[in-house]
Amino acid sequence: MADTPWLGDTCSLVDAFRSGERSPVEELDATLAAIEASDRNAFSFLDPEGARERAAAADVSAPFGGVPVGVKELDNVEGWPCTEASLLFADRVATYTGTMVSRLVERGGANLIGLTTASEFGGLNISTTKLNGVTGNAWDATRTAGGSSSGSSAAVAAGQVTIATAGDGGGSIRIPAAFNGLVGMKGTAGRIPRGPHTMIAPLTVVTGCVARSVRDVARWYDVTTGYDMRDPYSLPRIDGWERDLGTHLDDLRGKRLAILPDLCGSAIVRPAVADRVRNAGELLAKDVGMELVDVSGVTIPGMGLEWAMGNLAGLAAELGDLWPDRKDDLTTEIAFGVQMAKELYNLDMAGAAEIKRMQCNEALAAIFDQADIVVCATNPDVAFPSFVSVNTRVGDVTVGLENNLALTGPANLVGIPSCSVPIGTLPYVDADGSLSTTELPVGMQIMGRHHADQLVLDLAAVIERERPWPLVAPGAPA
Repeated sequence: MADTPWLGDTCSLVDAFRSGERSPVEELDATLAAIEASDRNAFSFLDPEGARERAAAADVSAPFGGVPVGVKELDNVEGWPCTEASLLFADRVATYTGTMVSRLVERGGANLIGLTTASEFGGLNISTTKLNGVTGNAWDATRTAGGSSSGSSAAVAAGQVTIATAGDGGGSIRIPAAFNGLVGMKGTAGRIPRGPHTMIAPLTVVTGCVARSVRDVARWYDVTTGYDMRDPYSLPRIDGWERDLGTHLDDLRGKRLAILPDLCGSAIVRPAVADRVRNAGELLAKDVGMELVDVSGVTIPGMGLEWAMGNLAGLAAELGDLWPDRKDDLTTEIAFGVQMAKELYNLDMAGAAEIKRMQCNEALAAIFDQADIVVCATNPDVAFPSFVSVNTRVGDVTVGLENNLALTGPANLVGIPSCSVPIGTLPYVDADGSLSTTELPVGMQIMGRHHADQLVLDLAAVIERERPWPLVAPGAPA
């Protein structure tokens, strides 16, 4: 039996299966042991018996053949819990499997082992719920893992699984990926189909993964992308994501790269993080031969209360008769949001939200009139304490939903691809203003125009090649 789970990337694990260096059964046993020993609380449900049967029968010639994969608990797997990370649905069981997850199994040969923790209904960028408690950051259990793909990111970075599903409606792939030192790709809207039973509004949600390497994301695209009738906004299939990774750099030479750490003043970013982003952007431009350009005259509007309230319409429908009698079972922030939406949301607010969407689209278009690629911070700072909730002052930066959303949310509203990659570490600022001796990951987003996923992944791969990041947190498995 292997002493620890595989600490390389997913593609190298598949290579190890194929060469006989390691077997899917050995890997599963090591994975389950690491999860059992961990204090990160990254999984809310495990299926060890089913996973062992699948490991024994794994076809390692498949792209993810035999790989233990964590499934975000907001993704459905038939017969598994379907909780939405909420006490309200603690006993509910999924009656179908989501399209992306089905493709992972049927096309990819993945071994689904269990559900990873998430924020309640995917509504917040923190890793604490009433149902599951606190999920700790892979680098420091006292810091947040981010959200809403909390457990997926913690599990991958903590050395428990090499890859896990994730979803992103305003930053829920990229925020926790950056906090945990991983690659997090939010593709062009529709690149990976959602569904079945797809809820269309608010037209910001995409699915994907959190991974240790860029090629892992490219392989994920090969397995999961392509049109599906049950997602009317899904895009036609493109083949060869992994095969062609790194082959589009000639198309980028001479193109314009804008470094906007705070995304045109959208967020308050810690100066040390902004410096890291500028340095990483300048090195990337030099590596590829891109021209650095300034962007002027653009202000990205705040997403506003109107947009937040509109996002709660689907949740209110799902709660149905459970509201308001069981509102105390909801996290404070979600209950407060639903209450406000019930009292305040109306046609005027719905119209104002669509105006915000239009204004954001115009602002992003104005940026891309002046640049071909944009880089900015993923998070305003490194991971904040796990007990922090929405919009709390920590050191020089306001952390929480709104300030984070200002950096990641615009790409969701407009539907463009955005990939977060690690660009080093920084000490965090303690409550007394002193710097901690612990360093945590810093993430940078690479943003492109619609359908430019390949170019974005190629640029991410350049950073990975020239300035490799740790594939797992120090001390992993943890």
